[in-house]
Amino acid sequence: MARGEGKGESVAKLANQIAAIKYTLFSFNIVAWIIGAGLFAFSIYIRAEPGIDEWIRLLDIYEYYIGVYILIGAGALVMIFSFLGCCSALMEHSTALYAFIGTQVFLFLATIAGSAIILAYSTTDSSVQPLIRQTMLRFISTSEHPHSSAALKLIQESIGCCGADGPNDYMVMRQPLPTECRDTVTGNAFFHGCVNELTWFLEDKSVWAAVMAMILAAIHTANTVLGIVLVQALKREEEAMYRR
Repeated sequence: MARGEGKGESVAKLANQIAAIKYTLFSFNIVAWIIGAGLFAFSIYIRAEPGIDEWIRLLDIYEYYIGVYILIGAGALVMIFSFLGCCSALMEHSTALYAFIGTQVFLFLATIAGSAIILAYSTTDSSVQPLIRQTMLRFISTSEHPHSSAALKLIQESIGCCGADGPNDYMVMRQPLPTECRDTVTGNAFFHGCVNELTWFLEDKSVWAAVMAMILAAIHTANTVLGIVLVQALKREEEAMYRR
C-alpha cells in the first residue's frame, strides 16, 4: 500500500513539474510574440522610411537591407511560431513540441544572422563605411555633373556633414566647397564628414533592432531547453502511468 502511495506521490510531483514548465514556456512565448511584433514593426519602419531609402539608393549600400529583410521575416515567424508554441505546450503533444523546438533553433539562427548583418553594415568601423566613403569621393570628384551635385546637396544638407571625412576632401580633389557644406548661421564648414554622420544615423536605428533580435535569440534558447525538458518529462509521466 505504501509502495502504491509512493508511486502516486511521484506521479503527482511529476505532474506539478510539467505544469510549471508548461506555463513557463507559455509565458516565454507570450513575451516572444510581443517582442517579435515590435521587431517586425520597427524593421518595416526602417525599410519604409523615405529618408533612409533615398540615402541607401544614392550611396548604393543595399547590403544594409539584407539584415533588415531577415529581421522582418524573423519577426513575422516569431509571431506565428510563438502562437503555435503556446498551443503545443498547453496540449502537451510531443510531436508538436519537437516541431516547436526545431522552429526555435531556426529562429535563433535567423535573429543572430539578421542582427549580425544589420550591425555589420551600419556601425562605426563596419563594412559600410568604406562603401560610403568610396561613393562620396566619387561624387566629389565628379561634382560638376548634375547627378553628383544633387546627391551631395541632398546628403550634406540633410545630415549636416561635409565631404566623405571632412571639408578637406574638396581641397584634396581641387573642387570648390559647396554652400551646403557650411552652417547657415556661422558660415563655417561642417567639421564631421558624411561617412561618420551617416553611419551614426544608421547605427541609431539598427542598434534598437539588433537589441530586440538578441533578446529574442535568448528567449529562443530558453524555449529550446524548456521544450526538451518538457518532452522528457512527458515521457517519464507516460512511463510512470503505464507502470501503474
